[in-house]
Amino acid sequence: MRLLILTTVLLASATLHASDAKPLQSADVFDLEFAVDPQISPDGRQIAYLRMSNDIMTDQALTHIWQVSVDGKQHRPLLSGPARFGSPRWSPSGDRLAYIAAAGTRGAELHVRWMDTGQTALLSNLPETPDAISWSPDGEHIAFTMFVAAKPPTLATPPSKPANAKWAAPVTVIESMPYRVDGQGYLATGNTHVFVMPAEGGTPRQLSSGDYDHNGPLSWSPDGTGIVLSANRIDNVNDDPTESELWLIDVATGDMTQLTDRNGPDVAPTFSVDGRSIAYLGYDDELLGYHNMQVYVLDVATGESRSLTGDFDRSVDAVAWDGTSSRLYVQYVDRGKTVIATLTRSGRLSPWLDDAGSAGAGRPYATGSFSVAGNGAIAYTRGNAMRPSDVGTARRNGRASTLTALNEDLFDLRDVATVEAIEWQSAVGDYRVQGWIAKPPGFDANKQYPLILEIHGGPFAAYGPHFSAEVQLYAAAGYVVLYTNPRGSTSYGAEFANEIHHNYPSQDYDDLISGVDAVVAQGYVDEDHLYVTGGSGGGVLTAWIIGKTDRFRAAVVQKPVINWASFVLTSDFSAFFAKYWFGTLPWEDPMAYWKRSPLSLVGNVSTPTMLITGEQDFRTPMPETEQYYQALQLRGVESALVRVPERSHNLVGRPSHMIAKVDNILAWFARYKD
Repeated sequence: MRLLILTTVLLASATLHASDAKPLQSADVFDLEFAVDPQISPDGRQIAYLRMSNDIMTDQALTHIWQVSVDGKQHRPLLSGPARFGSPRWSPSGDRLAYIAAAGTRGAELHVRWMDTGQTALLSNLPETPDAISWSPDGEHIAFTMFVAAKPPTLATPPSKPANAKWAAPVTVIESMPYRVDGQGYLATGNTHVFVMPAEGGTPRQLSSGDYDHNGPLSWSPDGTGIVLSANRIDNVNDDPTESELWLIDVATGDMTQLTDRNGPDVAPTFSVDGRSIAYLGYDDELLGYHNMQVYVLDVATGESRSLTGDFDRSVDAVAWDGTSSRLYVQYVDRGKTVIATLTRSGRLSPWLDDAGSAGAGRPYATGSFSVAGNGAIAYTRGNAMRPSDVGTARRNGRASTLTALNEDLFDLRDVATVEAIEWQSAVGDYRVQGWIAKPPGFDANKQYPLILEIHGGPFAAYGPHFSAEVQLYAAAGYVVLYTNPRGSTSYGAEFANEIHHNYPSQDYDDLISGVDAVVAQGYVDEDHLYVTGGSGGGVLTAWIIGKTDRFRAAVVQKPVINWASFVLTSDFSAFFAKYWFGTLPWEDPMAYWKRSPLSLVGNVSTPTMLITGEQDFRTPMPETEQYYQALQLRGVESALVRVPERSHNLVGRPSHMIAKVDNILAWFARYKD
């Protein structure tokens, strides 16, 4: 009888919950949590990861280090508090955990936690933030990269100012490029170098030298005598901005040996367990907008490299040995899904897991990460379109399990949008195009809904069935949301991506419009209430679309390129964009730049248009947005300009910025809903 009563109460509670659940609200952004950078211990028993949450009082993302055992038990915080924690890395024996933390007035420093006692120690006293930390095989040293400032260039020498005089700040002289980078601002003079220091603390010793940047990840040789890394050590980086080679640094002397030599990037090196091979990623540079990143293995004894994935028409994002020297794990994106696969030294690729979740809160980009234990077990970010990333684990060729449920407390109270895949034939060319439809909570196929077409940036990137707070909030406001991967998107092969090589925007427009037609044909979308938005490359396409059709009731153009000539000459990576996206400089072929610029079509625009861009955006700088806004105003088109203070190209760097972005977009669309 007591069991019957308890069951009745539970069923009544579940019914009450279902009726009381509300759609996601913009303020819920502060309650979202994400598992990031899961690191499995060498013995495969424990996982340390970054638990990201948002503080409503400081409007900042917090990162604390948590631990969970591979059976899902003992889920607890390891390091939390007012500091920002990052980069947890296990010692080779698993007895210690190195990490980076910044607390109070002290900048980011290297720390270590002893796992048996919980004691922590500050190891470093660094002038800049360390990165790419890596333990030596014997656990006695830690290597890392760090920016080393150099004396900036000067021209004139100012006169001495009188005592107590208050003069303006001195001028800054710039003689190199890039001189500013989005998210970093104006760059100090100097380069990134490799350091090594005792694991019990002490003075860091700089290993690399020269006016070159040396990049992680860093991989120690099993005997501890060398570290392999990637670096572009040519005299003028702007001549070949994607170039890099593998280099081996002698830990004792700092002598550097070049291991690869070709035209193209070689990155992400990792020594095999036996030290005889180095796996890495790279490609032969053919000056295309997009290249598939391939997996290579270098024989240390002979110096010969060979590709293991030359016939695989996807780009590999990450590679790691599986705990042996005979097989690798790789990560890539296939049709929007992030896949982890096994790869033999003979080149046999076997997909394993396809649910590596995105750790981004904003839009549904295909991302994810994993780490490997000595026994071949992995930890990875696991999620789907309905949930942000949790910690997942799997053993070699085994089934995966999810170890955390970071957002169930929130989603038990929220009725979220369902997301389903859709495909259609493009109106131009023989291409099937894939997308996803997010349907509002309580969706009724017999009703008519407004539709938002949401377009990804890149343009060489991919959306997928991954959680997106922005898409969920649009759907919660009553919109059907279509997001898609038109030609130019990655994860469908090199040919599909390079359809827009020196040809962007172009038929990607037709793919998007065909997608809208395919959803409208399903019968539940009100064709008189269509809206369009997108950011970066998606902002380009949004502006292009409203220059080609008046079909959309309103548009929001986010952080766009409007004039390709002004963009190439003001963006942070000017040399790359000119060389790979156009092949000529703006004054050499001005019409090639103009005919692809949305500004060339502004005379056709009648769609009410809002623009939104960060004031510190150095990727698609604010003048791009201002050109378009003023052109629309001069033409008398209903338009608004929203400037986001403090923000770079990443418009949603703080929780309130995401809320402001989504709420203003919805407010603009609502203005034209009736």
